[in-house]
Amino acid sequence: MSQEKQLHVGKISGVFGIKGWVKVFSFTGHRENIVQYSPWLLKKNATTKTVEVLAGQLQGQSVVAQIKGIDNRNDAEALIGWEIYIDYAQLPQLKNDEYYWSDLIGLEVENTDGVVLGVVESLLETGANDVLIVQGSERQHAIPFVRPQTVLHIDLAERKMRVDWDADF
Repeated sequence: MSQEKQLHVGKISGVFGIKGWVKVFSFTGHRENIVQYSPWLLKKNATTKTVEVLAGQLQGQSVVAQIKGIDNRNDAEALIGWEIYIDYAQLPQLKNDEYYWSDLIGLEVENTDGVVLGVVESLLETGANDVLIVQGSERQHAIPFVRPQTVLHIDLAERKMRVDWDADF
């Protein structure tokens, strides 16, 4: 996996049972989707390793996964704390005018008056709509990600976003 195409999608947080299954803290929108993205690149400190996911599912409030070659509790415990990455190419193709959050982070945000508000630092899921957290040089803006009312244009190639948002708001 090339490093600039890797996405951080979760972390191994514990073990499940005695047959080597691991508990996973997933950053994916539907947390159980993480098990569909095999292989995983696991990272801890300066060490990396690629593993194949054999199975996985929701288990109560957790996601559990079976990893090839991990077939007992001791081996599973050795994976606790490892960060999970996937290659960007493993993500499903989006329809036109849809975006992954990772595509939006780092975009320069400019309003309709030509004022640069800052750069998309992160996004929040609120239930009603997602919210862009835009970090400017002097302040932070929380801008609703509502298209086409607030977010007017996104240009991934230029790494820019145009919004209908007052710089003083």
